[in-house]
Amino acid sequence: MPKINRDGVAIYYEVHGNGPTLLLTHGYSSTSAMWQGQVDAFSRDHRLVLWDMRGHGQSDYPDDPRAYSEALTVGDMADILDAVGTDRAIIGGLSLGGYMSLAFYRTHPARVRALLIVDTGPGFKKDDAREIWNKRAFETADRFEREGLDVLKSASRERSSVSHRNAKGLALAARGMLTQRDAKVMECLPDIKVPSLVVVGADDTPFLAASDYMAAKIPGAQKAVIPAAGHAVNIDQPQAFVDAVVPFLKNVSR
Repeated sequence: MPKINRDGVAIYYEVHGNGPTLLLTHGYSSTSAMWQGQVDAFSRDHRLVLWDMRGHGQSDYPDDPRAYSEALTVGDMADILDAVGTDRAIIGGLSLGGYMSLAFYRTHPARVRALLIVDTGPGFKKDDAREIWNKRAFETADRFEREGLDVLKSASRERSSVSHRNAKGLALAARGMLTQRDAKVMECLPDIKVPSLVVVGADDTPFLAASDYMAAKIPGAQKAVIPAAGHAVNIDQPQAFVDAVVPFLKNVSR
């Protein structure tokens, strides 16, 4: 399977189908395998590119904490697009993958054809809310270091069934990529100028308000709420998820 080399860090990706490019990014402590239920539907009319973030899945797990950051993740995404020969793509993801998709738009707006933001938050405006989030991220990192990959056995469905090489990469990713340092992504929402679809599971309570906020702040954004679905909306209700997303993809790819 193809990989790119990012300053000695190998980043895994895979390509399915042909057509306008759709780059999907998984959530924290999940992998590209979380999208397997959508490969057939999304690759029918698009070139679907899936990948594993650093410290996850089949990508490398560098030991240096400085090898994990929002900026490096956005750079990984840009280099993957270069590797598959795509200037502009539909950029999307779930949870941390959705946040990184927004961060990618902030850095590379000209490379984004449309945004697909799934069960995601845009960050935090207030320092105290950000500190609470970061404290939780550090606690998650500590738990992975204590308990290893057994932590995932009780996790939500996009995380409990995937494969990682070790827990250290996930711990470092929690500290370097899951934590938040500013409100720049949130502040860029009103400046987004591409078609955007915000999707959320009706039972994903922690992300309902954030989804409403993004749908309100992103000009012209559409929103889809999937009944009887939690945080792993595409796994909980795969057909309903496809039914919500495919018409959007077709419309922005004309």
